[in-house]
Amino acid sequence: MTIARPADIARLKRLHPEVFTLPLTERLRSWGLWLAFSAAFIFGLWWIDASPMRIINGFNKLGMLVVLMIPPWPGDGLWDYVAAMLETLAMAFLGTVIAALLAVPLGFIGAKNIVPNWFIHFGLRRFFDAVRGIDGLVWALIFVSAVGLGPFAGVLAIAVGDVMVLSKLYAEAIENVDKKPIEGVRASGGNGLHVMRLGVLPQVLPVMASHVLYFFESNVRSATILGIVGAGGIGLQLSDRMRINNWQEAAFIILLILVTVSVIDTVSRRIRARLT
Repeated sequence: MTIARPADIARLKRLHPEVFTLPLTERLRSWGLWLAFSAAFIFGLWWIDASPMRIINGFNKLGMLVVLMIPPWPGDGLWDYVAAMLETLAMAFLGTVIAALLAVPLGFIGAKNIVPNWFIHFGLRRFFDAVRGIDGLVWALIFVSAVGLGPFAGVLAIAVGDVMVLSKLYAEAIENVDKKPIEGVRASGGNGLHVMRLGVLPQVLPVMASHVLYFFESNVRSATILGIVGAGGIGLQLSDRMRINNWQEAAFIILLILVTVSVIDTVSRRIRARLT
């Protein structure tokens, strides 16, 4: 391999300056984008009043809270916290399973290689986008008002929040399947149901299972936040302890959440690696 000498590079720059220099219009556009980004960033900091003094005072108060949290201690509520953590896991599990099951038919309907009707495909995809644009915390507030406090509201919030996202992911996976198994099923005399059952589902099932596992581990964290707004579980316990300034027990609950989520993440990651 020949290495270009500095003299050669300098000569090429003199002969062909347009290759080594961006046109003025592109440079102006690049500078304009960076200026717009900087202006939006500075305006955002001004809008939220992110002054250096507020940041310093916030870190000082955070340091005081950390001191109050040491040492983490469950007090007399150890088994209550364990039961609440299990309730959070149950919320995440039930919500994820319900969403995964409901998303299977929606995913097949939303895949254009299964249902080629443009109107159905476009309308269903836009419906997926509209519903998944609502955050799970908003769904939790809605269902807490509708069905009352407790984990049932959390399960519904997780299920409704996830079903549309999983449906879109399923549909995209179905659209990317290999056509040869499908053609083989049709050549053997299979109908549409046979094509989906024998030609499509075996190909996308590992991808679907991987998505479900990922959503489960994510929903464990989400269920904790949902509990703070009244959906039950460990989040409700954490909110109560913080409300009465019992920071040692709050620190213990936070550690319990971290350990649980870490274990689930590790196990789920290994299972997903085997599936994919």
